[in-house]
Amino acid sequence: MQRTSKQLSRAAAIHRSNAAPGKPKRIVMLGYPDAEVLDIIGPIDTFSVAARFLKATESLSDTYSIEIVAPTGGPIRTSSGIKLVPDMSMGRVRGGIDTLMVAGGEGAFEASHDPKILAWVRKWAPRVRRLCSVCTGSFVLAEAGLLDGKSATTHWRACDRLAKQYPSVTVLPDPIFIRDGDVFTSAGVTAGIDLALALVEEDFGRRVALAVARNMVMFLKRPGGQSQHSAQMSIQAADRQPIRELQAWISDHLNDNLSVDALAERAAMSPRNFARVFRHETGLTPGSFVESARVEAARRRLEESTDGVHLIASSCGFGTRESMRRAFLRVLRVSPSAYRERFQAREPRKSPSHRSKSRTLRSRNIAATAS
Repeated sequence: MQRTSKQLSRAAAIHRSNAAPGKPKRIVMLGYPDAEVLDIIGPIDTFSVAARFLKATESLSDTYSIEIVAPTGGPIRTSSGIKLVPDMSMGRVRGGIDTLMVAGGEGAFEASHDPKILAWVRKWAPRVRRLCSVCTGSFVLAEAGLLDGKSATTHWRACDRLAKQYPSVTVLPDPIFIRDGDVFTSAGVTAGIDLALALVEEDFGRRVALAVARNMVMFLKRPGGQSQHSAQMSIQAADRQPIRELQAWISDHLNDNLSVDALAERAAMSPRNFARVFRHETGLTPGSFVESARVEAARRRLEESTDGVHLIASSCGFGTRESMRRAFLRVLRVSPSAYRERFQAREPRKSPSHRSKSRTLRSRNIAATAS
């Protein structure tokens, strides 16, 4: 759905208004009957913790304003039975919105065919700085035509359905969240918190996002990387302790000989029996698990460091840059360089006045050192 010049001008004006100094970034979460309560509360609490942290540490009182809206102004019953009272109905929303988020849940499929919800989302989409869906909220965006020609994700159980129902959307089942332009889609339930943390990092930097993650007792970056299907989750799924212990050992020794023969010897089993038991316990062949573990380690390095691809390939057991590239294409369907460009954290751009203050402080520090 293309924006008209009038819509673009209006959107630009709203963006400038939202970016005004001292003006809080307005986060609006759209809920509806049978939405998943954690899809709503998880991201909202993340922004709330960030706002409290910034107020306590930097005396910034106007960082985020957070609202829940719904088709009507009355309470909405979520899929867990918990009732939430929205701040207002969709029709009463006025003013600018910085980030619009659409929750997922069992009610998402019915909501994606509600003409009023679709019309409201289509109306606001061109005006916001960021448009996001949590879990199956992606079906609302897709039905509204807002994911056409874009890459998107959703809960892993619904990825096939999303791809079949909306062939103009490139559905990627692996990532926890995806950004395509100013549109963000995330995987199931708790992935909405991962997405919210990424948005906080984009707004206020890694230090603030890390403080929020620590306060919420969670990882800023999951141990398995930005993935719905990680080797770490496979370790948790294995029934036999020796297999779990071997999987953990593999993750700590990615540069070792991890052939089936070598792993079978370590497990005190014949290669044939080991391969059969390993696949039964984990759902993966030993070779697939090793490749997955190496890809996870490599992409964490790509996300969190500036190390070159060749160095990362060597340290994660791939041997060569080309071997790592082929593994990334098999597992993630994206090259290492493209993955780094998409997921590596970036500090927010500082305003000219902030840069001027930083230069002044650096000058003072240099002068103090010299004296």
